[in-house]
This record gives sequence, C-alpha cells and structure tokens, in this order.
Amino acid sequence: METPIARTSRWRRLRPRKRGRWAAGLAALVVLAGAGTWTATADDGGPAVHRQDRMMRVDGVSIDTSYFTTGGTQRRPAVLIGHGFGGSKNDVRAQAEQLAGAGYAVLTWSARGFGKSGGEIALNAPDREVKDVSRLIDRLADRPEVELDAKGDPRVGVTGASYGGAVSLLAAGYDKRVDAIAPQITYWNLADALFPDGVFKKLWAGIFVTTGGGCQKFEKQLCDMYERVAVSGKPDAAARALLTERSPSAVADRIKVPALIVQGQSDSLFPLGQADAMAEAMSGNGAPVAVDWIAGGHDGGDLETDRVRQRIGGWFDRYLKGDKGADTGPGFRVTRTGGIDSTDGAALTRGASSDTYPGLSSGEETIGLGRRTQTFRNPAGANPPAISAVPGVGGGLSQLSSLGVGLSIDFPGQYARFDSAPLDKSLRVTGSPTARVVVDAERGDAVLFGKVYDVSPDGKQQVLPSQLVAPFRIPQSQQGKGVQLTLPAIDHQFDAGHRLRLVLSATDLGYASPADPTTYKVTTGGPLTVPTAPALKTAAATLPWWTWGLPAGAVVIAALLLLTARRRTATPAPDPALAGVPLQITGLSKKYAKSADLPQALSFVRAGETPFAVKELSFRVEKGQVLGLLGPNGAGKTTTLRMLMGLITPDDGEIRVFGQAIRPGAPVLSRVGSFVEGAGFLPHLSGRANLELYWQATGRPAEDAYIEEALEIAGLGDALARAVRTYSQGMRQRLAIAQAMLGMPDLLILDEPTNGLDPPQIREMRDVMIRYAAGGRTVIVSSHLLSEVEQSCTHLVVMDRGRLVQAGPVAEITGSGDMLLVTSAQDIAEPLVGKVAALPGIGSAVRTDDGRGLLVRLDGTTSSELIAELVRLDMPLTGVGPHRRLEDAFLTLISGGSA
Repeated sequence: METPIARTSRWRRLRPRKRGRWAAGLAALVVLAGAGTWTATADDGGPAVHRQDRMMRVDGVSIDTSYFTTGGTQRRPAVLIGHGFGGSKNDVRAQAEQLAGAGYAVLTWSARGFGKSGGEIALNAPDREVKDVSRLIDRLADRPEVELDAKGDPRVGVTGASYGGAVSLLAAGYDKRVDAIAPQITYWNLADALFPDGVFKKLWAGIFVTTGGGCQKFEKQLCDMYERVAVSGKPDAAARALLTERSPSAVADRIKVPALIVQGQSDSLFPLGQADAMAEAMSGNGAPVAVDWIAGGHDGGDLETDRVRQRIGGWFDRYLKGDKGADTGPGFRVTRTGGIDSTDGAALTRGASSDTYPGLSSGEETIGLGRRTQTFRNPAGANPPAISAVPGVGGGLSQLSSLGVGLSIDFPGQYARFDSAPLDKSLRVTGSPTARVVVDAERGDAVLFGKVYDVSPDGKQQVLPSQLVAPFRIPQSQQGKGVQLTLPAIDHQFDAGHRLRLVLSATDLGYASPADPTTYKVTTGGPLTVPTAPALKTAAATLPWWTWGLPAGAVVIAALLLLTARRRTATPAPDPALAGVPLQITGLSKKYAKSADLPQALSFVRAGETPFAVKELSFRVEKGQVLGLLGPNGAGKTTTLRMLMGLITPDDGEIRVFGQAIRPGAPVLSRVGSFVEGAGFLPHLSGRANLELYWQATGRPAEDAYIEEALEIAGLGDALARAVRTYSQGMRQRLAIAQAMLGMPDLLILDEPTNGLDPPQIREMRDVMIRYAAGGRTVIVSSHLLSEVEQSCTHLVVMDRGRLVQAGPVAEITGSGDMLLVTSAQDIAEPLVGKVAALPGIGSAVRTDDGRGLLVRLDGTTSSELIAELVRLDMPLTGVGPHRRLEDAFLTLISGGSA
C-alpha cells in the first residue's frame, strides 16, 4: 500500500473537479440579522482572530454559524468544523480559533436541533444536515479571502468528532468541492454501530436519544423507529435501512479525498472496526488515508486533544495549503496505555506507528484453546445481565483495564469460557481476534456476547481490554455448524505467564437479549487467532546533520567533557558488597556556601542551628525502583542530586554507586544518566541529529548509544525528524530525557523533569520513567508535584531542612490500605449508604460531609469487587482511591506529625 504522501500527486491528477454543483442552492440562502456580529481574540502574541456570528436560513430552518479569520484579503483555504451529538458550535470554538490563527478561514455551526439552530434532528440526512454543509460551502465561496479552485468552489476541508465526524465523511461523499477531511471517533455505518450483528445496543441508543433532548426532538420517522426497536428489543430491516441510508457507507464509492481517520480505543459506541471499514473503502478509492487510534473515546479516557489537533493541522497544511513539507504523521499510529493518572483518571500513554495501516488482521498467530463443549443458560428476562462497558459512568471504566483492574462480571451458569495455556512470552495483540465455534440453542436464535480476557498467572484476576464485547446473533440456520466470530479490535499487551480467555456470555448490560429462558451449547472449533501487527514500531526518521552547527556543537560538548575530566580525583576502594546496589548514601552533609543561598542559611541561624543544606542524610536505593525525592523548597533535594553526580563535593559522608565511591569525574558516573540543569539543543537540527551529535562528542562507540531503545522509551515518535525549534516544551523535555538515557545507564537521575509541562505532557513524562525502570534499571526523580510522585514512584525519600524525614515504599508512607474514598457525581442517598455498608466484605461505609463521597472500610473484599458492586447499585462513580493521599502524608511528615 502506498503511503499518503506518495499518493498525493497521483490523486491530484486523477481527481475530477465538478464545479458549481450547488450553485443553484444560493437562492435558498437568506441572511438574517444583517452582517452578524464581529469579535476579536488574541492568540498568545499571534495574529488576532476575528469571529463573526451569523444566523443563516436554509429551507426555512435557522442555522447558527460562526466565522473565524485573522482578517485581511489574502486568499486562504477554509475549514468547516462540526460538533458532537448533543453539543453546539461553541464546543469547537478553541479549535476554530487555532486553525484561523494558522492561516485558515474557519466556519462552525450548530447542527439542526442543537444550540440555537432550529429544525429537527435528522441524523445527518442527505437532504437536511448534509445539505446544510453544502450551503455553508456556498457561503465560503462568496468570501473574498477564501481561496478558490474555481468559481463557486472554495478550497475546503471538513473535520469534527462523533456526529461532526460523520458529517465530514458525508459532505465529502455528497459535495465534490470538499478537498480533505479529518473525521474523529465516528461511525461508518450507524446501523452496524447501533445494531451490530442484528443485536440492539440498547443503552447507547437510549443515551443517544436522551442526549438529543428526547424522542420528540427527532424527525418523526426516526422517533418511531427507535421506539419500535426499543420495545421489541430486536432491530428490523426497516430500521437498518433507515440508519444505513444516512451513513457515510451509503456513499462509500464517492469519498475520494485525503482522509485522516482518528478513532478511539475506549469506545463501545463506535469501535475500531468502524474506522477499519472507512480506511478500507477510501483507500480502495485511491485516496490518501492515515489512521490514528487514540487512547480515549466515547467511554472516556484521554482524547489527546492537543496532539490530534496538531496532526489535523498538519494534514490540512499538506492537502489544503499544498505544503509538501508539512508533517502529516505516519500511515498508522496507535496510542498505548501504561496505567491511570490518579489525579484525573487519564491514561498514561506512549505511541507506536507504521508507514501503512495494517488493518485488523495483520501478523496473525494462533493460540490453542483445546476442544471442549460447554452448556449454559440464558436467564428469564435476560437478568441479571453480565457487565462489560457501562456507558455514561464518569471517567470511563475502560481506562482501569490498563491498571490490571478487572471490572467485568459474568454470572455463573450464564457463560462458557475457554482458556489458553500460559503464554511462554509476552504477546501484543493489535487488531481483532477471531475464533471458530459451533453453537446450538434450545430454541430460536442464539444471542451471545464474546470477549477475550487477560487472565493473571494465578487465575484470580481477569482484565477485559477496554471493557469491549462483541455481540453475535446466530440464527437457527447457522446452528450446529462452525461459525467464525470476530472479537472486538484492541491494542493490548498480554504478559508472559498470562492466559487468554475466550468468554461467550448469554447476556450483557449494554445490549438487548432474548427474554425467554433457553439453553445454549458451545463447542470450540479451533484456536483463537490473534493479530500482532509486526510492522508496528516507534517511527524514527533521520535528517542530515552536516550543517554549520555540527562542528561548533561538537567543540562545545567536547570542551565540557574535558573540563569534567580534569576535575577527577582519586576515589576510595570499591565495596564488593554493594556492587549490585544502584545507590547508597551514608551520613551525607553539605554546609551552605558563605555567600550563596543566604536566605536559607539565615533561617537556620535564626533557629540556632548550623546552616546545612544537607545534614547526615542516609538512604539506599535498589534495582528496579522509581524513587521520589520529595521535600519543600530548600529541603536540600537539588544539592543532594548535584553531590550524587559529582558536580559538588560533600563536606562529610559518602555516596556509593554500584559500590564505587562518587567523586567529580568518577568512572562509575558513566553508568549514571542525568537531567538536572536542563538540556541545550541546536534548534535547527532534528531531535535525532541532536542526540547523535551529543553521543559522538562523548567519544564512545556508536553501538553503545542504544539510541533506538532510548527513543522507544521516551516515546517521541515521528517528531524525531523535525527541527527542535518546532518542538513544544513537553517534546523538548522528552528529548532531554532521551539524551539522559543514551547508553541506557543503570541509574537515571531527573530533577523536576515536568517543570513547565501541562497535565497531558506530565502524564507522558511519568510513563517514560515507569517504562525505564521496568527494564530493571533505577530512576531517582526530584519533584514538588505530589500527585506526580504518588503516581509514578514506587519508593520515597522525604527531606525537610536538609534532613531525612522518612524513607520507604509509597504505600507504606501514605498508609493506603483498607480505607477507600468513593466519590459520586451526585448526592448519595442514605438508603444507598446502607446498601453499601451491608455488602459482603465491607466493614463500614460513612458518607462524607459534602454528601457526595463515602469512606468505605474493606473487610475481606477487594477494591475491584467493591467497584463492580457500586456499578450494580447504579452509583454514578467519579473516583475510587485510597483515603489518605500522599499530600496528607507529606504535610504530616514535614510538620512533625501535627497535620
């Protein structure tokens, strides 16, 4: 398959231009309220972005619009941005202003039935919502500052998420003037999304209607269709036809423009299979296509807003502005999760990519399940139902699967399960697993729900990746024969020693199941087939670095290394007993300099104490630990790290790294990587070129650099090919960390690595540290961000006024144990408190003062079991965690126990 960039020139030559197709529609466009209202906003020193609000009227319906530009008469491409279902144009204002500031004319609007726009919701009907988009394109064609391909034909791209993503696809299919699209977390066929394999996705459908304002807000035939299916519990042919004709798949052969497809992994509404169908159809039409699987989705999680917007901007720069140097990103990228941020519930992420989209069945391997027959029941009324995804639960339960927390519930006697043997090595599954089974039902159709669990070696914990399940309807004509089941598409790491478990359940909370009781019999017909996408890896491209900056940079770095070498002094003999210990500090002390740090020194003098920056500090760090060095400003953290790296000499005490005593220039420091004062990079060189230049200046062999390994951990991806001057602060920090990791040192020291980063960038930096230590190496991080330390560190050293206050595991210092704090989106009624307190394994449950929290003491049950019970009790959870936070423990320690 050709890459998107390679196909561009061919696509431009072949694509026909049909000009003026909608010109006759101009007569239907009536402007209300004159020229509308203008406002202007500044964008951090960039050009001022002006916004014009205007009501337009199309076929008797008012459409509320906003138009964004930076002013002037220079011709520029245009972008339309649609909003999500239940929202309005206000939801996409920030992206509109960003694109306008980048040189586009941007038009947003509230779809029919939403915001201030009139009309009924018609679910992107071609003669309604899609026609509205064409009228908006007509308006752009009349703007003097919008670039035209021909009279009445503006250069225009369309983007949007969910509902807005679908209309971008439909606009490209119905209006040939659309030049590029970037649909996000959306559907290809709405009938397949809401009626997968003929099974009604009742919870999401109900949320869909409620979010729209109720059935009365929809076009009558849509309301009638929903009520008919909701009552019967089974979609009919008319319902499928109605939703299909309003889906992008209905015009699949007409969508021939460059498309960036962004789809969510945590998405039981529009799963990854919808994006796969989009990519297959549009690639088959010869259009450039790239696919990006983000961490979040409709079930919650990180939508990676900043990164996605940046990529959309690059996509439009290439295909609307014609900028051949624009970074459109790889043909395929997937965000991989590595835990959950306890501060906001967002997933810690890293990226992997390949040049082309591999689809959902690349690199298939087979996992034996044995041949067994199991019998189970569909309960009367389909109750109680099994639980997988729970739409609408705050924060997204699907995120917790990356923490190894299993929240799915399958009731005994209502499912069949088939386990693999323990894996002899780790297995990354990227795509849709498949299995062949033989199904028999006592009567009627068999409706089953398939899922693949990750089961721990002891069999006590099972995790459902992204909480995804696939429904299957097996009619009588297919029973007794082998049927191929395609399970949900995932990107999940199964560790060595774990098992894969195929479960087929008779019920699921999110779907409608037959109400009549019956018996099912299932026999495995072969192994579980799993895709591995072997071509997937962190992208790395190299730019030439034989520029004028290379010699100068090499001279500067070499000079610094020579200066360091001259400061080397003799060191004490090694201690063989400590040869495997990354760090041991014993009785370390350092006085304040006479003229430096005067305010801190005076505070000691006023207290009648000797002015020590560090005094009699002792602690030990073991392999594989991520140790947080914690303390208030002036606690001595940075001074300790500077002594550890040999930059300053202690007045007393000893530091040993792998048994070697530390002195300035000590040879053992080659096993230590550090990021303390911040890294200086040559801005005109790429990230990779900067790293290669730095390593070359050390004089060590190139094969010892392990650049690829460091870059894989740092997660810089395709940004490595870009000049450093284009990097965000977060990317510069990650490049600095990658530089510290060159040579893969056994001990990595980071001083405030998250300074200046926003929350998503902080999460990425934490993941870097965790991944590095996972290889058996050791990380020491100093930070003032308590939430960062609590999330990323395994052990702590707490300092105050130069002294050790406490050292030990994080859990031991925070005191986290059997007391949990459960928070809710609404007030918790007293009867519900009583129900929680009466649950098996619960010692007590007490409501917090604000009425929206419970302090729950566990007495035999686990936190995951508690969460599952709370979901069954319909509590709208917003958080579950240890009652005592690190912040509480820290304040207690530095206040001498008074807090």
